[in-house]
Amino acid sequence: MSNKNSEKILIAWDLLKSWEKIELNLKMANRHWLIFWATWTGKTVTMQVLAEQFSKAWVPVFASDVKWDLSGICVWWENNKHIEKRLKHIGIKNWEAKGFPTIFWDLYGKKWHQVRTTVSEMWPLLFSRILDLSDTGEALMHIAFKIADDNWWLLLDLDDVEAILNYMEENSKILKKEYWNIRSSSIATIRRNLLVLREIWADQFFWEVALVLDHIIKKDINWNWIINILDSRELMSDTRLYSTFLLWLLSELFEQLPEVWDLEKPKLVFFFDEAHLLFRDAPKILINKIEQVVRLIRSKWVWIYFVTQNPWDIPDLVRSQLANRIWHSLRAFTPKDRKNIKLVAQNFRENPDFKISEALTNMEVWVWLISFLDEKWIPQITKQWLIRPPESMMWEINDEIRQKVINSSPFYGLYEKRIDRISAEEILEKLENSPQTSPTWKEVEKEEGKSLFEDLIFWTKKKQGFIETVSRAVMRKSANKIATKITRWILGGLLK
Repeated sequence: MSNKNSEKILIAWDLLKSWEKIELNLKMANRHWLIFWATWTGKTVTMQVLAEQFSKAWVPVFASDVKWDLSGICVWWENNKHIEKRLKHIGIKNWEAKGFPTIFWDLYGKKWHQVRTTVSEMWPLLFSRILDLSDTGEALMHIAFKIADDNWWLLLDLDDVEAILNYMEENSKILKKEYWNIRSSSIATIRRNLLVLREIWADQFFWEVALVLDHIIKKDINWNWIINILDSRELMSDTRLYSTFLLWLLSELFEQLPEVWDLEKPKLVFFFDEAHLLFRDAPKILINKIEQVVRLIRSKWVWIYFVTQNPWDIPDLVRSQLANRIWHSLRAFTPKDRKNIKLVAQNFRENPDFKISEALTNMEVWVWLISFLDEKWIPQITKQWLIRPPESMMWEINDEIRQKVINSSPFYGLYEKRIDRISAEEILEKLENSPQTSPTWKEVEKEEGKSLFEDLIFWTKKKQGFIETVSRAVMRKSANKIATKITRWILGGLLK
């Protein structure tokens, strides 16, 4: 079926009512979702089917893929016996197998588009979490950001952080009067953690060209909205970095997207796989900020799908925001498991046709137990649904397909380029060498703006329609005192 002019998407069939079609009203998808799954119960197919149908309905998707199961979404399947058996069982005819427009991203930049940001764009609380700092170290990092803001110094990469730490240590007696007691021992701790961060990946991540969020809300030439897949296989080796990056991305979306009301469909759907990692070992203040972001980002019509094996790993404050829920089969191997299943069943609206607690442990693969809101915002009666078969391939792509996807990407050649603008490191170096004739900010601003424009102008000529994006990038990166403080307030004021 075509979804271009439809407000509903077909996602499943009711197992107990003669294969009644179950369609999701996109306007009613405007509450965050919780997808709970046990191993080998069809979680990947669930994400794949929903991503496909959102794309066909003109809704962009961003999904983190920790196992690389979703990479086949860009290719149509051929001679899949499991799919053919499922189609015959349901009685579907004229099934269309197809691949979907997909862009792959990678924080390491080894195979896909490099995802980058600058230190200045990451508020101090998140940057301190990446560094695994204590309360004292976090306070010192807030001071470093404040000094950079007050002096109009850009913090773009880790070299800039090193430079401002050196400046703080060398001028601690002077800075003490205006800021705080800056101890060399605390700065040494941050330096050690910075060294560890460099060894892992951060020299690649904190750099420019920074990610332009408009690029993950984009459609292809056939007016299908692009599905963005983050390759998180290597990123999972450090769950702290994984969770911090995704929280940063949500914060950026909250800061940059305008507030809208009563739209017919979401502006972006965000699949957060292994969502429990976001909250692992997180301090209470950070969990409270996550809850605020999750609650308020709905005003931007961004819907989050939390995908996790254990819903109790998600704090109550966040779980209370998840009005729509999809449950795959659960496992009950211990008395504690059986007790938890009873608690889960109590959260569903009862269905007289079956017992929910029994269904939770007896569902086959590709079957959902689901409850979501109706047109009156009331939870619907819980139903057992058979998932719609995916239209794209259900396994990992090979290197040949990977290269074709890269070559056809609308951003091929942009994020592979690295730009090194004048920032805190260069300014502080000039101050040290020539303190009496240090450059004014206007000179620095002129030089850095010229550098950024020259480095990006080739892309304007290469890709039509990119002028607006380049202009936004230049405006976003042209930091002056007022713009820096306003941006920090918008992005970090809620979250600090």
